[in-house]
Amino acid sequence: MIKNIVFDVGKVLVDFDWQSLFDALGFSPEAYEEVAKATVQSELWNEFDRSKMADEEILEGFLEHAPGRRNEVMRFWDNIGSCIRRYDYAFPWIRSLQERGYGVYLLSNYPRRIYSQSIEELAFVEIVDGAVFSYEVQYTKPEREIYEALLRKYGLNPTECVFIDDNRANIVAANELGMATIHFHTKSQAEEELRSLGVQ
Repeated sequence: MIKNIVFDVGKVLVDFDWQSLFDALGFSPEAYEEVAKATVQSELWNEFDRSKMADEEILEGFLEHAPGRRNEVMRFWDNIGSCIRRYDYAFPWIRSLQERGYGVYLLSNYPRRIYSQSIEELAFVEIVDGAVFSYEVQYTKPEREIYEALLRKYGLNPTECVFIDDNRANIVAANELGMATIHFHTKSQAEEELRSLGVQ
């Protein structure tokens, strides 16, 4: 029986829209492509999520991957929290589940720097029953350890949890631990799948 709903954050409860930020910063098509490859589309971004390396090291790596784009990378870095926009349904959805007696938890790959710059958009953190972010434990999904950190911290039984994430690899990892899973596309699709799991 499902007792707990575990949400990913990015692209589920908030938008991570770096593309619009690049547009707002006035990047040329060439700069757009080069900065994206050096930052959000690079392997280094996973280390940014992990937050084991110092922010200064991460930034240095981004700059090294985009020679000649120092100005653009720095502008992105300084405004990086602006990528985050809370979906209107986030608060009502969380509260609705809690009012029906379900525990609501968050499990997200999230860099320390972006977290600190997007606190207002993440205000729902204050009302959930618990949360684990990658920057806190220095593991990232789909690594088994980050899921175990959540389960251990809050004494959750994986067979009583459903995990909702937009990334298939993360879903597979949660499933291997015994969680029910929903590959998120839209809120209405996720709600329909929750109902099929007996979440009323």
